[in-house]
Amino acid sequence: MAEINLLRALPQTKRNVQQRGAAKSPEVIAASREYGQLYFDGPRDYGYGGYRYDGRWVPVARDIVEHFGLKPGMRVLDVGCAKGFLVKDLMIACPGLEAFGLDISRYALDHCEPEVVGRLHLGSGDDLPFPDGSFDCVISLNTIHNFDRAGAARALREMQRLSGGRAFVQVDSYRTPEQKELFESWVLTAKFYDYPEGWISLFKEAGYTGDHYWTIVE
Repeated sequence: MAEINLLRALPQTKRNVQQRGAAKSPEVIAASREYGQLYFDGPRDYGYGGYRYDGRWVPVARDIVEHFGLKPGMRVLDVGCAKGFLVKDLMIACPGLEAFGLDISRYALDHCEPEVVGRLHLGSGDDLPFPDGSFDCVISLNTIHNFDRAGAARALREMQRLSGGRAFVQVDSYRTPEQKELFESWVLTAKFYDYPEGWISLFKEAGYTGDHYWTIVE
């Protein structure tokens, strides 16, 4: 289990934390957690503010392919794949790679990239509909924290079951009380989050032996 930033090549976007904080309400949070049109393509207050393909995940995909030594014919699963941008870019980075995705959002899957039609599954990360060891690599970016703690543990065990530990998760976290306060003013969908030490404790509890990194609002 190693801490490694596999999203280091992803361009950083400027977050308007103050605006999000002012608009945040129980109604906005509930709507965001439906993971529908408002979350992906509605106003920024509800989530992405427009989730469109622009190729930014291609260098991330290259880093994932290199890190795990993925080759044509191998199978990789993206848990929480949304519209399948990373699934598409993994196939660009490694032609012949069998890349698949899973997401809880029917809206996202209905608006996926044409290249990944038939490769994306509707489902929940804590109950993955695949046999043991059926993937050479399983990744999950900014998704596991959307479960409560028990659900996050189940999702981690599912990733371990499918991959044998050849896996990577990135989750919401913070290193200081100031970062925690800033994060809590921004977050909409995360239900479980903690300092890195708390996450590592959960990884061990779940028997997850894959790699990991943190999304920190700054």
